[in-house]
Amino acid sequence: MSIEWLTPAWGAPAAVRAICTLRSGGVSAAPYASLNLGAGVGDEPDAVAENRRRLRAALALPSEPLWLQQAHGTGVLAADFEHSPGPADAAVTRCSDKVLAITVADCMPVLFASEDGAVIGAAHAGWRGLAAGVLEATIAAMGAQPAGVHAWLGPAIGAPHFEVGGEVRARFLADDVRAAAGFSANARGRWQCDLALLARQRLARLGVQRVSAAERCTYADVAGCYSYRRDGRTGRMAALIWRSAGGPSGAC
Repeated sequence: MSIEWLTPAWGAPAAVRAICTLRSGGVSAAPYASLNLGAGVGDEPDAVAENRRRLRAALALPSEPLWLQQAHGTGVLAADFEHSPGPADAAVTRCSDKVLAITVADCMPVLFASEDGAVIGAAHAGWRGLAAGVLEATIAAMGAQPAGVHAWLGPAIGAPHFEVGGEVRARFLADDVRAAAGFSANARGRWQCDLALLARQRLARLGVQRVSAAERCTYADVAGCYSYRRDGRTGRMAALIWRSAGGPSGAC
């Protein structure tokens, strides 16, 4: 089976390429079957390496993606100047030879492109990073006018399947009481959390107006998506973004 991916329909400049992988087309065995792109989740290292090789070949990527050591924080890798993709939950670049990557299995990958396509970014937005300000940190690192930035919200766990405690809700409301709209009480005295709505709210506060979304729930899509909440031991999808060499600036 060939590799499958989603392509954002988001109006970004033609020089910007972006995709989010689904779970088919790789060599990993269950429970990571089959295109697991995440290291450190228990899968065989050789299988992960082969999956990454297949992805790079299928997309004709200009370089190996920058696989971050994601930590549910707000660190942003300035890929034009930092050569080691160490602990970080976001990355930005103006170079056409850099491929930014975010790995997910319920958390939301958020991709960014400036209006002219000169700078791009990617962020790992689970609830912790979202509440801590990873989207704000990424926009700041891009240095682009927010009103001209395109944002795409990738596949993530949907509100019907994302139950959280009151402490999570309180953390968001402490920053903005309007975040209450992102939480619905359930019969167990807990809350169903709408990550996409919370992300849209925070982007709107920044002045980012051009927001599109995959509108795909990782938990509900058993065949197409990995989900940590659903399966526990599982693989990781990857959202990638890069700039073609013919864009506003060349390779760095």
